[in-house]
Amino acid sequence: MRVDSVKNGIVIDHIACGKAMQIYNMLSLDKLDCTVAILKNVPSGKMGKKDIIKIDRDIEINFDVLGFISPNITVDIVKNGKVSEKKHIALPEKLIDILKCRNPRCITSTEQDIKHIFKLADREKGIYRCIYCDSEA
Repeated sequence: MRVDSVKNGIVIDHIACGKAMQIYNMLSLDKLDCTVAILKNVPSGKMGKKDIIKIDRDIEINFDVLGFISPNITVDIVKNGKVSEKKHIALPEKLIDILKCRNPRCITSTEQDIKHIFKLADREKGIYRCIYCDSEA
């Protein structure tokens, strides 16, 4: 299979296998009017298998979403066919308006203008807790 290289855009690499569609949906990549390629189950020496997303345009990306879904992702910014910048993504300390608290008694369930904020509670397990009611995400 052949997928063209990105001339000017973004390559999201080292995505945990099977997580590319979740990233695609959470970043609303379906709303873009440029080429977006999703490669799943790509052989990888380090990971065994991985997913890759290629976006043929330079867009703003919420790195917290990437870090939450699959820590250790790399984001390559490509300009004129060459990687101009490489970012390594890790678990974010806070998630703001990425998840919604599922606790029906949380203040975020009744007050509409309050941001949904989760704080990293356990880095090893990737557990986040609501800062208002301490519910696990």
